[in-house]
Formats: sequence, structure tokens, C-alpha cells
Amino acid sequence: KSYAVLPPVGGVLLGTAAAGIKYKGRTDLLVAKMLEGTQVAGVFTTSKTASAPVEWCRNNIADNGEGRMLVVNSGNSNAFTGKAGVATVKATAAAAAQAGNCRQKDVFIASTGVIGQPMDPEPVVKGIETALASASEDRWDEAARAIMTTDTYPKLASVQVMTDQGTYTIAGISKGAGMIAPNMATMLAVIVTDAALPLSTLDECLRTSADRTYNRIVVDGDMSPNDTVLLLANGASGVTIHSDTDRARFQAALDAVCEHLAQAIVRDGEGATTFITLNVSGTATDAEARQVANTVAT
Repeated sequence: KSYAVLPPVGGVLLGTAAAGIKYKGRTDLLVAKMLEGTQVAGVFTTSKTASAPVEWCRNNIADNGEGRMLVVNSGNSNAFTGKAGVATVKATAAAAAQAGNCRQKDVFIASTGVIGQPMDPEPVVKGIETALASASEDRWDEAARAIMTTDTYPKLASVQVMTDQGTYTIAGISKGAGMIAPNMATMLAVIVTDAALPLSTLDECLRTSADRTYNRIVVDGDMSPNDTVLLLANGASGVTIHSDTDRARFQAALDAVCEHLAQAIVRDGEGATTFITLNVSGTATDAEARQVANTVAT
């Protein structure tokens, strides 16, 4: 496991830019370009006021979009922005699709920051080309910093798994410090792997990991309209997850990455001084235990 310096992941190019969306003198835009055929799974906020980027990603997954381009900005969440927010997402997708030579439904977008403030698409559109101009496979630290808002440090995690077919990597970044509550939090996470998995397996593994990690953390009990966790798999390592044993090992590795990223969010919670783990026993079901834990933690 590596939680400080992440290894390059084949088939994933990462670029950042100081687009000036809100912050001055720091990067605030992450653009990732991925191999053709990259599978993508996602879990999102359960809020009925989901942001325009969340709805865009949901629709693309439902439309069998590939994960060819990823655009993540900090400084503005593009939530509660109505038709203007939808227009910004569409403009971003159009620019990213052109830059990545892919369909718009292959572009995935996430935003974090101020809620309810109209978001001008021009800085993002201009920033996409800037970010791609310096993109490489090893810019994980810069990527994690570009998506920070009130976070005090970048959050990264990776695991490499050795198999008979070769070695594959799962690497991810997350952000979040406030408005953190189960299902999920005001958080973003992007996880990539160079293993190959059937889309149904990728989706099931992500949902299992999210249930065990992101959906069991709380800082202040507030739900966000922007929660997004994306898992992208491109098969660049040549390793394919076939057997039940392969899948169990992949699930364990994914759990480890997600657990570290989720716990890092809690440790960096706004105003937090103590990390607390609650263990509940004696209930009839797991759901009852989780209800008790969530009530006490909140």
C-alpha cells in the first residue's frame, strides 16, 4: 500500500490548471484523459437536490458512456444553479469531448465548492487545454491538490496487486472536510485501475466498497448535493479479473483504498481534533447497528 506518493497508472494522463474559478494563485481544475474502452462506475449523493454535474454523470452511466475524459473543478459546486448550471456542464462536456476526441457521454464532470453561485463555463473551457498540455501519468499529488476546497492536505491512496497475469494498480484521490454525512458527504473521489473488469463487476465492487467506507463516515451530519465517487478501469496492465478469487482480491484492494480516503476526510474534518471509531454490537441486524452508530456519531 502507498498513501503518500502514488505510482503512475497506465492509460491515465493527469493535468491541472489554475483556471481562476474562485481561487487565486493555485490550481483549481483537474483534467484526466483515459484510454478508449475505459469502463466507468459511479455512486452519487442521495440528495434530491443533486447538482448538475451529478445528474450529468448519472445520465452518462445510464447511457453506457465510457470514461474517456474527466473534468473536476474546485471553488464552485455548480449546485442550485438551475438552467445556467446545466448549460455550464454542457459547455464543459463539449470542450472536453473535442479535446479528448470522444463523445460527450464519455465525459464525466464533478464540481465542489460554493453552493448556489452561478458558474461561468469559460474558465473551465479554457483550462481544459492548459491542463492537458502538461498532462502525464505521475501527477497524482497535483491532481489531489487541484480538487481541494477547505481541505488542509491532499488525500491519496493506492494498492498494487500481484497476480499470475502480472501486477495491477488501484489508485485514487479524494477531497472533503465539511458537510460530511453518510450517503455520502460533500466529497469527491476518483479511483482508477489498470485492471480489466466486466462493467457489472466494477459497479458491484464500487457499491460494496462505498457502503463499507464512504457511507460510514460523518463529520457534521450535513448531506451535500455533489457527492461523487467514480471508479474507472482500463485494462492497461493486461490483468483481467476473472475468477471469484481474483474478484475477492480486487474487492479487498479497493476497500483498502476507499477506507484510507474516507478516513482521511474525517481526520481532516473542519474543526476536527479527534478521530473516533464506533463499534456497535448486540443488534439484530447490521442496519440497526449502523443506525445506532450514525446517531451517536452525528
